[in-house]
Amino acid sequence: MSPHSIAQPALYQEVAERLRQRIFAHELQPGAWVDEQALAEQYGISRTPLREALKVLASEGLVTLKPRRGCYVTQLAERDLDDIFPLMALLEGRCAFEATQKASPADLKRLEALHEKLERQAAKGDINGFFEANHAFHEAVQELSGNRWVKQVIDDLRKVLKLTRRDSLRLDGRLKQSLEEHRHILAAIRERDAATAEALMHAHLLSGRAALAKMHAAALSPSPSPASGGGERIGHG
Repeated sequence: MSPHSIAQPALYQEVAERLRQRIFAHELQPGAWVDEQALAEQYGISRTPLREALKVLASEGLVTLKPRRGCYVTQLAERDLDDIFPLMALLEGRCAFEATQKASPADLKRLEALHEKLERQAAKGDINGFFEANHAFHEAVQELSGNRWVKQVIDDLRKVLKLTRRDSLRLDGRLKQSLEEHRHILAAIRERDAATAEALMHAHLLSGRAALAKMHAAALSPSPSPASGGGERIGHG
């Protein structure tokens, strides 16, 4: 091979990406044991590149390697979410602060267009559509911050959060609350009030965690009897 040739991606990297997508799709369920021999046979590879791939996923927090017990898909506990969300709140708050300082008029128009999608999806009650628009809005704020280091850490944490299918937007009232929070964040960015944008984004992330905690508590509580009325609607997504 020429010293100037570009090497193909290592086999273990391709395997890691395939497994990563299966984990995100919950084909490999949280807490599930990873059958290395079966996967190696399925992919037609030796166990060496598979083990290298699992090391990559372990470094991302997606799997857990247990000595003498094998490899398991990471299962997030409530404590994990309590640890992750405050950190996300700090990081995304910082992104909002820097984005407010750096956004050009064209950037603001882009954010406004993304927010309009949020408004439309909320008006239709389309939770999945709102979730996608919400993700696009947050990603845009992170990009506008121009802080690639913060964005990298946020992206890594979001990978871990994909281990749970719970979606706070499925809690009754949360979609409307989230939309209102986005309205205030956008207004602060428009007004070039970086400190307020940071504080609002920080509160927005913690509000999402509070909604997830409420869903978890409701899921653990006994189902109400027909005579006692409804209660909050919860779901997984």
